[in-house]
Amino acid sequence: MPETTVRTAGAGVRLAVGYFHSYSVVGLLAVVGVLFVAVAFASGRLLRPVVPTREKMLTYECGVDPVGEGWAHTQVRYYVYAFLYVIFAVDSIFLFPWATVFAAPGFGGTTLVEMFIFLGFLAVGLLYAWKKGVLEWT
Repeated sequence: MPETTVRTAGAGVRLAVGYFHSYSVVGLLAVVGVLFVAVAFASGRLLRPVVPTREKMLTYECGVDPVGEGWAHTQVRYYVYAFLYVIFAVDSIFLFPWATVFAAPGFGGTTLVEMFIFLGFLAVGLLYAWKKGVLEWT
């Protein structure tokens, strides 16, 4: 069983105290933040008037009085377009780090091959969506 040495004084103790002091500052700041939010919510709950009326309990949508039921049919194709946009927008973000690595010495050829493989996967996904008729507006 290895022995552990404990220093009672010196630079090591001062270093440990400084190390934990920085964490105590962060912890104190977190506690103050949580208390600030709790006090704000509690004071808002105590000071606000509570007078429920029929008009206050209605659904509010941009200043327009609600008419009919809350159910509405939505076309799925809008979600498909949004989903495709998000996929290709997020995937295109990966091209920027590759562009910076491409300029670094020793990574040019490998990075270029990886980039074209990635673009190939994107092209296959776009071709699949096109073949399935997802990109047609009807």
